[in-house]
Amino acid sequence: MDTTASRTEHDSIGACTIPQGAPWGSQTQRAIENFPITGIPISHYPEIVVALAQVKKACALTNAELGALTPDKAAVIASVCDRIIAGQHHEAFCVDVMQGGAGTSTNMNANEVIANLGLIVLGGSYGDYGHLHPNDDVNRSQSTNDVYPTAIRLATLSKARVLSAALRDLVQAFHDKGDEFAHINKVGRTQLQDAVPMTLGQEFHSFANTLAEDIDRITDLGRLLAEVNLGGTAIGTRINTPEGYGPLVVEKLADITGLALSPARDLIEASSDLGAFVMFSGALKRVAIKLSKICNDLRLLSSGPRAGLGEIILPPAQAGSSIMPGKVNPVIPEVVNQICYQAIGNDLTVTMAAEAGQLQLNAMEPVIFYKVMETMTTLTGGMNVLNNRCVRGIRADEKRCAELLGGSLVLATLLAPVIGYDAAAKVSKRARAEGITLREACLKQGLDAALVDSLL
Repeated sequence: MDTTASRTEHDSIGACTIPQGAPWGSQTQRAIENFPITGIPISHYPEIVVALAQVKKACALTNAELGALTPDKAAVIASVCDRIIAGQHHEAFCVDVMQGGAGTSTNMNANEVIANLGLIVLGGSYGDYGHLHPNDDVNRSQSTNDVYPTAIRLATLSKARVLSAALRDLVQAFHDKGDEFAHINKVGRTQLQDAVPMTLGQEFHSFANTLAEDIDRITDLGRLLAEVNLGGTAIGTRINTPEGYGPLVVEKLADITGLALSPARDLIEASSDLGAFVMFSGALKRVAIKLSKICNDLRLLSSGPRAGLGEIILPPAQAGSSIMPGKVNPVIPEVVNQICYQAIGNDLTVTMAAEAGQLQLNAMEPVIFYKVMETMTTLTGGMNVLNNRCVRGIRADEKRCAELLGGSLVLATLLAPVIGYDAAAKVSKRARAEGITLREACLKQGLDAALVDSLL
């Protein structure tokens, strides 16, 4: 893009200088200047760029079918959208993800880029909007208030499929380790204290099963996001749309995306309510909480390795210290912990932003979109790293598991149904006080050796 030359466009604010080679207009340029916030453009999440193009294509085709837009203009808009959907021109979607205006800057970025690229198709030049206008043509029968909420729902659904795939792979990795470790007996613990015997396989299968529960939940909650308010325009009253536009545009968008989309039952309600994102973000938080707990367990189980539990051995990822030779830290579970903390914090942001809606619109949708996408991106990356660089390489220290189990008092629980709780407690207390095995304590208490051996 030529950044040395410039062109001037005019809007309701006044004159605006734009780089000559930029395929956007004054509203995009003003947003670039107004919102130098995160440094993250909306194109950082290609799902939203694709979603915007899908929405604009569906609207153009619907407008043409209902006579609200000429077939020639609709065809140009649709062809440009197809190129964007295929991955082209994403760099032109350059406004910051954090912005005021309820997503107007994002919508106008799409309108202006599509219009300017369409002008080139028509043999014109950037900014020559007399032939194809960002508002009058690309945005016809639309408002930011139905385009943006619809697009962020489509983008979220697209990203959710990638996250679910990563979650399934991680679940499978834990299941595989559970099968591999099924024969290894060890100490089960509650409140960080020795409790009852279990197998290492049972522990890893539990990791798999707790995460597996959330795959279906994410899918089910995704269905809430498939209800869109496209066709409602500004506040859900369908102002400036031709008769029959709403159901038809959603039908066309469903065909374009391959998703089972449906029009919101109450378009006015749907224009301001973001409850679906609150629930979806809550599901992501639930995954994060479980994932962080599992990473805590992996760090505890591998602690030491000689002065801690040391029941499992995590694959060494990198040297762990600049001063302590040979030290290896559980850096993969640690980074996933931090990702999960971020996800939990993002959920609070989503909650507060959803609450901040006023009357017929919630102007805080950009931060909701940003934080949900950030959470899904980092959780997906974290789960892939945990899977490929940690879980699949975990080894069991069978000798250590047997050593800790043999020296523990957890088998006292097996005595209680036969000799009674109080007697079993006395045996356990004696073994601990005298530093002897549970079997030795049983024999000192006068229990029959054959009975003790049958139980322990």
